[in-house]
Amino acid sequence: MKAAKFEYSQPAELAGALQLLADLDAPGPIKVMGGSQSMGPMLNLRLTRPNKVVDVSRLAELRTVQAKGGTIRIGAAVTHAEIEDGVHAVLRGSMLQYVAGGIAYRAVRNRGTIAGSLAHADPAADWVLTLSALAADIELQSAGGKRTVPMDAFMLGAYTTQLREGEIIAAVTVPQLDAGARWGYYKFCRKTGEFAEASCAAVFDPQRKRARIMLGALDGAPQPLPGLARLVATTGQVPASDVIAQALAQVGDDPVKQQMQLAAVTRCLQQALMTPEAMIDQKEYAA
Repeated sequence: MKAAKFEYSQPAELAGALQLLADLDAPGPIKVMGGSQSMGPMLNLRLTRPNKVVDVSRLAELRTVQAKGGTIRIGAAVTHAEIEDGVHAVLRGSMLQYVAGGIAYRAVRNRGTIAGSLAHADPAADWVLTLSALAADIELQSAGGKRTVPMDAFMLGAYTTQLREGEIIAAVTVPQLDAGARWGYYKFCRKTGEFAEASCAAVFDPQRKRARIMLGALDGAPQPLPGLARLVATTGQVPASDVIAQALAQVGDDPVKQQMQLAAVTRCLQQALMTPEAMIDQKEYAA
C-alpha cells in the first residue's frame, strides 16, 4: 500500500517549520517528520493521513549536542547512529551511547532520531525507557514559545504524549552522571532488532542522591520501582529473586511476562553493579 496524497515541506530554518505548524487555515492535519522510521510505515499503511508533512530532520538548530551546567542538551534531530558512533565526544562511553547501539537495525539507526522516537511514544521503545531512568527533561517548542516537561510527565500512555497542536520536540536534556554513577540497561527481544517484550533501565548516582529503576515494554509509560531502587542503593547488591518478583507484582499479573521482567530487572541490576567499562563492552541485547 502507498501513502495517501500529502504536501511535503522541508523548511530551511526552525522558525519556518514552526510557522507551518501554526497555520490555523490548513485544510487538514499537519504531521512532523523526523527520521521517518515510524511515520513512514504509518503513512504507507494509511494509519495516518495528514494533509501536510513538515520534515525537520535537517534543521541545523535541532542537530546540536551541548554540555553545559552539568547537563547534556541533545537536539531533536540527532540520530541514533550519531549517538552510537560517539560523533559528539560528550556522549562517548555514556549510557546513551550503549543504548543507541542496540536500537533496531543499523539502517534504522542511520535515520531514526531521538525526538522522533519520543514523539511516537511506543511503550517498548528504548529512548522512552532510558530517558525516564535518567530523569530527562523534554524541551517543547511552538511558534508561541517554549516549555519544558519532565520525561516522567511527557508520555501519557501508549502513543500519547504532552505534545500540543503546532508543537515539536526541540531537544532533550539529560544530567551528566557523576564518575561514581552506575547504570544498567537490559531488554528481551524475540530476535535482535525487534521491539522489547520486557525491559529495564537503572541509574544510581550517589552524588546526586538519585536511584531509579524503571520497567519498560508495558501497556503505557515506563513504571518506576522506587522501593527496589532504594534497596539496591542502600545495599549495593542485586536483591534476591523473590524480592524483585514482589516488586514486579505491583505492575501486572501475567506469569510469563513477569518471568521475563524478573530476568530483565536482574540482568539490568547486574550490569549496573559492574564497572562502566564492562557495561560498555557487553553487547548482549536480546535473549
